[in-house]
Order: sequence, then C-alpha cells, then structure tokens
Amino acid sequence: MTRLAVTRTPAAVLDAALREVPDPEVPVVSIADLGILREVVLDERTGEARVTITPTYSGCPAMDVIRTHVEHVCRQQGWQPVVSLRLSPPWTTDWMTSRGRMRLREFGIAPPGAAPSSAGGPVALTLQAHVVTCPQCGSDDTQEVSRFGSTACKALRRCLVCREPFDEFKAI
Repeated sequence: MTRLAVTRTPAAVLDAALREVPDPEVPVVSIADLGILREVVLDERTGEARVTITPTYSGCPAMDVIRTHVEHVCRQQGWQPVVSLRLSPPWTTDWMTSRGRMRLREFGIAPPGAAPSSAGGPVALTLQAHVVTCPQCGSDDTQEVSRFGSTACKALRRCLVCREPFDEFKAI
C-alpha cells in the first residue's frame, strides 16, 4: 500500500479555509460569520493547528459535525488539528458578522437584532413589540407562528403582506 505524502499548506491558506467552513444547520453562513470560530493558532514549526470553537448554546447538536469538519480541513491541508470548545463567555448573536447577517437575509432568514443585555443588575422592561422585517418583501408587518423554527435557534414567522413564511434567527 502506497501512502501519499500530504504537503502542508501555508498558514494563511489554512486560516482562510477554516473561515469558510459552513455551519451545518445554516450552510449559507460560515462558522466564522456566525462567530462560532473563536481562535485559530497555527504553529508552522510543529504543524499543529489549534482551533477554538464556541457552541451557539450548550448541547448544540451541530458541534460534533463542526468539529469533524474543522479537523478534516486541517488534515486535508497537512496540519494536525487540536480542536477545543470554549463555553465562556457564552456565544451571542452579537458576534455574527455583517456578512453573515447579509447572507441570512439573502437566503430568506431574518437576521437577529441586538442581543438582550447580559450585564448583571436589574433588567429593564419595555412595552415595545418585537418587530421582525420580512426578508422577502421588507415589510415589518410580520407575526410569529412558532417560537421554534427549523432549528432551536430560529423562530417560524410569516409576513402578513406577501404571505410568505420565513425563519427568524433569534437574538441571544
């Protein structure tokens, strides 16, 4: 049996490839766009790629798939992966990039608004309605159909103007 030698790609190439790993639940956005990819440390001397990822919530079922995909990308490019989970601070939708938000909208998913404040102390209550803009027609005249959509991080909504259903990525 003949083994093929794998040539290690330059660190910048691996870093760029890791930033394009798609989220398995919402494949139009990458794990970097979601803010799940926290840190990439590449040691060119040893060939070790230390990658840190943060789940969108504890128990997120996609994390094993994401870890496996990150490891695959590293090995495919000749690097030895060391993938770790970082749970603190907890992930927030505020870590999502503007490119990620734009891609969600283009795919028909309403991107999240600002995350609720997690600072300690009293929680301010408001009487404002939760307004979500339809990603299809741009109307704010929408309503929630179900608190949970196709995944736990999304709610199912419908537009009362164009009548199209759509997912809303919930702000966390």
